[in-house]
Amino acid sequence: MKEKQLNYFSLISEAIVSDKYIEEILNLIVAMTAQLMGSKVCSIMLLDEKKDELFIAATQSLSTQYRSKAPIKVGQSVSGKAVTGKKPITVRDVRKDSSYMYPQIAEKEGIVSMLAVPMTVKGDIIGVVNSYTESEHEFSASEINMLQAVANQAAVAIENTRLRNEVLKARKEIENRKKIEKAKGLLMQQLGIKENEAYERIRKKSMDSRKTMAEVAEAVILTAELDR
Repeated sequence: MKEKQLNYFSLISEAIVSDKYIEEILNLIVAMTAQLMGSKVCSIMLLDEKKDELFIAATQSLSTQYRSKAPIKVGQSVSGKAVTGKKPITVRDVRKDSSYMYPQIAEKEGIVSMLAVPMTVKGDIIGVVNSYTESEHEFSASEINMLQAVANQAAVAIENTRLRNEVLKARKEIENRKKIEKAKGLLMQQLGIKENEAYERIRKKSMDSRKTMAEVAEAVILTAELDR
């Protein structure tokens, strides 16, 4: 079993540092976790802080009804308890628990016991990982620890994606600034105008055409290159 766990975490680690999209990584995590833990259903729910809701980001369940479950309020759900308490939560039978929001789906899908563990990034909860069994089950300390390790890896994947997007955004902003600077220089040279006037021309064209200043700058540069 330990060898199986090591192989699992090795594969997930490889996926996290790869160029895979976050959706693909999260779907891989839930699929492998369900297999590893013998889960009937495994899901990752992310926290929407503005709405104070949790929504399903990934699940290996093929059930359309389960996959299309509406977001749930943090304060009105079992998964939300893992968020507010910042600790794992177990439920012996979700079909009989008043805080479980979808007992009808549980009956239909044949899910009974539930384990929910929080996903944390730098001390902040960003979501939960849920594991359901198809019969009553008492989750052991090793199972809880294993799902917590899964949650930690899912959180790392999400944080890596966020940081990667920030880097790409910063790089894009630098490239756009360079384009605008180049376009300003071309306009100053072509029209014999000052820098602030060249900038205002680009800005006004951007507003009038409903295009970004970078797009306007690209057009200026392209026109200049075609005129050579």
